[in-house]
Amino acid sequence: MTVKIDKKIVGYRVTKADDSKNQPAESADNLAPQPVKMNEYIERPDFLLGTTYKIKPPVAEHAMYITINDILLNEDTDHESRQPYEVFINSKSMEHFQWVIALTRVISAVFRKGGDVTFLVEELRSVYDPNGGYFKKGGVFMPSLVAEIGAVIEKHMKAIGLIESEELGDVTKRVLAEKRAEFESRQPANNETGASDYPANATLCSKCSTKAVIIMDGCATCLSCGDSKCG
Repeated sequence: MTVKIDKKIVGYRVTKADDSKNQPAESADNLAPQPVKMNEYIERPDFLLGTTYKIKPPVAEHAMYITINDILLNEDTDHESRQPYEVFINSKSMEHFQWVIALTRVISAVFRKGGDVTFLVEELRSVYDPNGGYFKKGGVFMPSLVAEIGAVIEKHMKAIGLIESEELGDVTKRVLAEKRAEFESRQPANNETGASDYPANATLCSKCSTKAVIIMDGCATCLSCGDSKCG
C-alpha cells in the first residue's frame, strides 16, 4: 500500500516485519489515567472548599479572619485528595494591611505550585516580633502575629490530612488530668483568672510553647503535651 508523506522526514528507524508481534499488548492498567498532582497549571475551578478561622491577637485592634480554600483533586477515585489552593485574611484593622496582602499572595502562590507545602508552617512559626510575642487564649505563646497565622495554617493542614496530628492517647490524658487535680489541690485558693487554661503559676513548655508546665515531687511536667523531664 502506498502512503503519501506530507511532512519532512527528520529521522527513521529500521524495523523487522515481525516486530509488531513481539510488542506487549497495553493492559488496562497502562491505559488508566495517572492521578493529578497539584501544580501551577491547574486552573481555578468554579467551586472550592473553604474554611474560615478567627483569631484575636492582642497586637491588633480587631479580630482577623483567615480563610483557606482547598481544591479537590482526583474526585471520586482512590487518589482523591484535598489540597490548599489559596488563602485570604480579612480584618477591620488597617495597620497590617500591606504586609498581610503580600503574605497571602505569596502563600497562595506556594500552594498552587504544588509539592510539599507543609514547610510553610515551620517558616511562619519561626518569625519573631522584635517587640516581643504574646500569649493567646489557652496559654499558648506566639512569638509574633505571623507565627499565629502559621499556627492556623498548621491546624488546617492537620484537619485535611497533610500533617499528621500528634494527639495524646486516652491513658496519657487521664494521667495528666490526675496530675493537674493533685497539683491544684496542693495550691492555696486563688481567684485569679487569666488567658491560660492551666494553673496560674505554670511555666512555659519548650516543646509546645504552652504555659502549662508544673513541678510536682521535683519533676517538671507539661499538662498540655505531656512532655516530662523525668521520662
